[in-house]
Formats: sequence, C-alpha cells, structure tokens
Amino acid sequence: MAAYGLYTHIASNKFRSMLLLAGLFLLIYVLVFAGALVAEVLINSNASVDYYLMRASRDLIAALPYATIIAALWIVIAYFFHQNMIDAVTGGESVTRQQQPRLYNLLENLCISRGIPMPKLKVMDSPALNAFASGLNRRQYTVTVTSGLLEALNDQEIEAVLGHELTHIRNGDVQLMVIAVIIAGVVGFFGELFFRMFTNLSWNSSGSGYSSSSSSSSSSSSSDRDSKGGGGAIIAIIIAVALILLAWLLSQVVKLALSRSRELLADAGSVELTKNPDAMITALRKIENRGELPGATSAVMELCVDNPREGFADLFATHPSVDRRVKALVQFAGGHDPGPLALPSDTEGESDEPKESDSGQLQPPVPRGPWSDANEPAGVPGTRLGPSDGPWGPHR
Repeated sequence: MAAYGLYTHIASNKFRSMLLLAGLFLLIYVLVFAGALVAEVLINSNASVDYYLMRASRDLIAALPYATIIAALWIVIAYFFHQNMIDAVTGGESVTRQQQPRLYNLLENLCISRGIPMPKLKVMDSPALNAFASGLNRRQYTVTVTSGLLEALNDQEIEAVLGHELTHIRNGDVQLMVIAVIIAGVVGFFGELFFRMFTNLSWNSSGSGYSSSSSSSSSSSSSDRDSKGGGGAIIAIIIAVALILLAWLLSQVVKLALSRSRELLADAGSVELTKNPDAMITALRKIENRGELPGATSAVMELCVDNPREGFADLFATHPSVDRRVKALVQFAGGHDPGPLALPSDTEGESDEPKESDSGQLQPPVPRGPWSDANEPAGVPGTRLGPSDGPWGPHR
C-alpha cells in the first residue's frame, strides 16, 4: 500500500500494523515447527526426513493453541509495559514543568497551537544528542529527549525536534515502530531458545556418536538403516536451522516495512508546526553523528530522530541520511543548509589553554566576552572581539 501524502501515509501505517501483527503469529508458528523438528530428532535420531516432517507437523498442530496464547500474551505485556522496558534501557525519567520549564513550555505551546494532546515528557541523562517518541495510545504517548540535546540546541532547534516527534505520534509512526520492536523481541527470544536446543543436540551427538566400539561389529543391514536414519536427522536439523534463520531474517526485514519516508514526513511535519525550516536543518546538522546512545538496543535507536547505526551495507537502515533529509528540507521547505556544524563541546578546551605562536612563545587565549559571536568557529582570526574591544567597538 503506497503512501503518497500525509493521510495515505497514516492509513498505510494502520494497514501495515495489522499486517505486522499477523506476521508475528506466522513467524511464531514457523519457529515452533523448527523447534518441533529439533525435538523429534532428539527423541528418535534414526528415522527418515519424511518421518520428522510428519511428526513435526503433528506437534505444530498440537502446540498451535499454546503458541497463539504465548504470542498474544507477549503483545499484551508489551502493550502495557513497553514504556517501562524502554525506560529501563534508556534511563528516561518523567519531568514536570517545575523541573524543565524551558522544555515543557516548548512542547506545550506546540500542542496548544495545533490542538494536539500533550504527551508525557521524559529526559534521559546522556551526552548524546537524540530524542524519540513512544507509546501505543493517547494515554501512553511519550517524548523523551537527552540532556545533551537540551544543552547543545537552542529553543528554536529543540522546538523543531519536538515537532518532529509530535508528527511521528500524529502520523501513527510510533505504533508501527513499537509493534516492530515487539516482533523482533519475540522472534529473538524463541530463536535463541531453539538455537540452544540445537546446540545441546549437537553436543550430545558428538559425545555419544563414537563412544562404543561394538558398533563396528553390527550387521550390514543395521548399519545401512542407521546411516539412513542419521542422514535424515542431519537433513531435519538443517531444515530447522534454515527456518530459524529465515524467521530471524524476516523479523529484520520488518524494518523495511517501516518506510524511510516516515522520517522525511516527520521533518516536513515539524516545519509545518514551527514554520521554521532552518531550525530543523540546524538541529539535524548538530545531531548528525552525535546521537549514539550507549547501551541502547537497536530497537530503541530505531525510534530516535537520527540512528547513526548502519546495518549490513545499509540494507536494514531505518533512517535516511542527514544529507538527504536536509536536501529535502532545502528543496521543498525553502531552508538553508549551513553544512556540518561543530558544537562548542567539539572544540572545548582549545581556547582555554595558551597557544604557541610562530616565534615559539606561548600566547594567552583570546577572551570570549558576552558580546562575542558564539556561532562563529573558535580560532578563526577576526571572528572574536579582541581583549581591548568593547561591544560597540575599540575602547578609546
């Protein structure tokens, strides 16, 4: 279902959400069938492939109600407690107007201006520059920002980032992302469980396969039967492993269903809310390559404004590059691209220590007064007021 505009994008997200939930159950059934194959080989290691496939099919039918209940239970748990799981990973804490008046007022003003319900607001203590939205319904919607973002961005840029996250909530992107996280989590859990079963099977087979020397004296018919049975067990294990890998791969490809255009639409939505394309552009330039959240899972990073982590050959990347996003804002919103921006923290300490002149003598740093231009790069001649200059020119 292609999305050509805002409303078709929202409808497309709802349709994809239903498909992903249906796909979750399908992947669970695939994993159960793979686990049944491994279990049947453990029970009887001297049978044909047809026998294992038939028995595994019967096991799947018998386990179908239990697998469905487990998958549904996982969805219920994730629905009510996914925010607690995210907070446990990121360390985000709820803040009030008294604790963060600047941030709270910026978000509240955006919500009031467009009649958007006010989401919860959280701050995580991290020097990284990033933010994300989460939640599956109006009572759960949450916007989380890092302390590093609050320090590095000005009010207009923070407002642009908040507008970006509010657009994700309004467009239904958040629900789709959370469902993808649920799918990746449950498939990863069952995949690891069955791989452990396979590892134990391999260990037991290698430990007992050649422990008895009496096997060499068995009849030729028994040897042929054992070899055929052993071959069937190996093929069954290969099929099980292939199914597990397929389920994992499909859970990763789910990211491709989360169209990268959602970030471009969220950027555009931010501009529509703030009427300030330059603020969104400079915010992206400041966040660029500074958004890595140490200890955060890939699922959390996929929720963020910018995800600096790249998949294999960028195949599973969930975000367009900052350059592409900025180019779109310049082309369609009339913004201006300043290029990659250096933050004060990037050059922190450069002007706080004496510098060596061409003659080899140490020179004191140039003081930065309250009227100096903080936006100009440090260390560039002519960009700072000299020690004898005042706000209205040289002292006489």
